[in-house]
Amino acid sequence: MRHTRIVVTRYGGPEVLRVLEEACPEPGLGQVRVKVHAAGVSLPDVLARQGIHPETPVPPFTPGWDLVGEVDRLGPGVSGFERGQVVAAMPISGAYAEFVCLPQGELVPVPPGLDAAEAVSLVLNYITAYQMLHRSAKVQPGQRALVHGAAGGVGTALLQLGRLAGLELYGTCSERGAPAVSGLGATPIDYRRQDAVAEVLRLSGGGVDAVFDPIGGSHLWASRGALRPGGKVVGYGLATSLRGEGLTSSRPGRRQRFRGTAAFGLYILGGWLLPGRRRVVPYSIQTLKRLKPDWFREDLAALLNLLAQGRIRPLIAHRLPLAEARRAQELLEQGGVVGKIVLVCGPSPGVVK
Repeated sequence: MRHTRIVVTRYGGPEVLRVLEEACPEPGLGQVRVKVHAAGVSLPDVLARQGIHPETPVPPFTPGWDLVGEVDRLGPGVSGFERGQVVAAMPISGAYAEFVCLPQGELVPVPPGLDAAEAVSLVLNYITAYQMLHRSAKVQPGQRALVHGAAGGVGTALLQLGRLAGLELYGTCSERGAPAVSGLGATPIDYRRQDAVAEVLRLSGGGVDAVFDPIGGSHLWASRGALRPGGKVVGYGLATSLRGEGLTSSRPGRRQRFRGTAAFGLYILGGWLLPGRRRVVPYSIQTLKRLKPDWFREDLAALLNLLAQGRIRPLIAHRLPLAEARRAQELLEQGGVVGKIVLVCGPSPGVVK
């Protein structure tokens, strides 16, 4: 049996993505072969393709951080799973494929009857949002929060989960994303036309308790200005640091990671030393997953239950066939995407039975 897999042939633009037809992989000891129904498309996928994400594999490799599918074949020594069972995973790379072999410990059961594209949105985006809210910022009902990039995949997740947590929310976005942001119960702030920090200080009457910042670099320190005393900026992206100019290294992300991390360290130190108790704290989903794997499983299970109960509803910007991975990444790079872009496998990418 053969299957389709997307391959990054070398570091570069969307043109380096290739559609490969090959024999299906066979699960090894302790592995499960998963038939993928939906794979998420995210900024880390784009950064990996460009060779500037710290966890970028060496080409050729298959991108894709998150997936939802069904158990297709069990390898030797696997127990606790059965064929046809719906599962989710965050392999960090490899999800852009019709079939993927993963260690059984990476798989989290998914309740039946959920939409595959909505379920896969939880794996990276919603866990990131959930853990930043409840494990990093430790928000409380009645507090105020500012979400940068509020119309994106993680941003809309933060707004939905923040509303469930009883927060008063503000979100930076473009004019195009404003209806989605306001529709999720937040006050939109047009970052292109307004000074976001000044505007949130005016609207909130003195600042917010938490800011969620995916931009990184000096933007983190600017975000600190929106805090009231005792507040936190949770930084979860180093895109501005990683996308350096004039780089010649074949793995520039590794070099830029240290520059970005050093700057982040200074912001963290400054938050502790300067008056006002306005902290800057880092968040990395892959780091926390490695340090606290049980948290990842617990949080994903909780989010899947919220989805099954209809209490959250991920916004899906586009559902594209797996073979259109290049177009998916091009759309993401163009900006203005409201919600999550998802690659789907098979003729029926909707509800997973």
